[in-house]
Amino acid sequence: MPEVLERNTGLGGSAKPDARVSSGSSGEASGEASRPANPAVRVVGAIGNNGGVSDAPVSPIPAPPVNGSSARQAAAAPAGSDQPLRLMCVHAHPDDESSKGAATMARYVDEGVEVLVVSCTAGERGDVLNPALKGRPEIEENIREIRRAEMAQAQRALGVAHHWLGYVDSGLPEGDPLPPLPEGCFALVPLEESTRTLVELVRRFRPHVMTTYNEKGGYPHPDHIRCHEVSVAAFEAAGDPEAFPGTGDPWQPLKLYYDVTFTKERVEAFHNALVEHGIESPYSEWLANWEERAASMRAPKVTTTIYCADHFERRDAALLAHATQVDPQGWFFKVPLDVQREVFPWEQFELARSLVDTDIPEDDLFAGVRERVRAT
Repeated sequence: MPEVLERNTGLGGSAKPDARVSSGSSGEASGEASRPANPAVRVVGAIGNNGGVSDAPVSPIPAPPVNGSSARQAAAAPAGSDQPLRLMCVHAHPDDESSKGAATMARYVDEGVEVLVVSCTAGERGDVLNPALKGRPEIEENIREIRRAEMAQAQRALGVAHHWLGYVDSGLPEGDPLPPLPEGCFALVPLEESTRTLVELVRRFRPHVMTTYNEKGGYPHPDHIRCHEVSVAAFEAAGDPEAFPGTGDPWQPLKLYYDVTFTKERVEAFHNALVEHGIESPYSEWLANWEERAASMRAPKVTTTIYCADHFERRDAALLAHATQVDPQGWFFKVPLDVQREVFPWEQFELARSLVDTDIPEDDLFAGVRERVRAT
């Protein structure tokens, strides 16, 4: 069951969190929420899955007021029923947003929810995973810029706004013993500093709901674990007027979720459907070694199931935009979309914190929140 936090707080009011990170040195946020000037704007520099440079036209998208005087004015405005709902999804690297809850985000965008994706790092230490792009010096030497361009393409596919939190990828250490993490990387930045950076963004965007990873990071990458720690700390501190002075007016998000990706239920559904359709399943070995794979992860506690089958194409388009990170012939794309819609037309989440009443199981991340907004 989620932890229902008993706090006397309004939508934008203050609340004394159960745990608070005290104010201290500030991290430097970088990047802005992108907003193309017109539909003819082109993003140049992203590399397609076949190795070519993509300059496909993109459409303008709404951006939240996270920069300039408009942000300060919006932060001071009272919440009300005429105000759109807002969702903030905090991720470790570009591409994480497209493989975790992407169809859900696209659905909420289409329903009028303002959705902001936060990338804690630029993913500059990630390996090139697309076989068609491996070993190309022009990619390896410019991986940071390429990954930023890929993120811009994915952002437009989903219709979300995006913000770079400004930290450096920690990489995934390998070896026995594991090597030390690189100096200055995200996982080694003091928690108080990175929390302050995210708290400032929370207070500027004012999300009603936040999503991130569980305490194991979804999988044990140091940046994913740190993303969890920073997100939870920011959720707890953003509504506290005594925490992080100088980062804007307090704003208390009402719910915090953990992303749930490939549960055994989902993998079995895909595997069985492929077998029934006479298609070779890439999940046989995965299922045979499930217990071993699961040993380093925490079993999810699914509380919330979002129907989003109509948005699977947008999810896949966003994921394929991250061409250096995705093999278009890989296992993620082996299940035809019509089969996915038939056997598992949902994405799942785990409710970790709630300041509103809600009934479990849920079918809406804003369950209980909509009622609170209408009542103000």
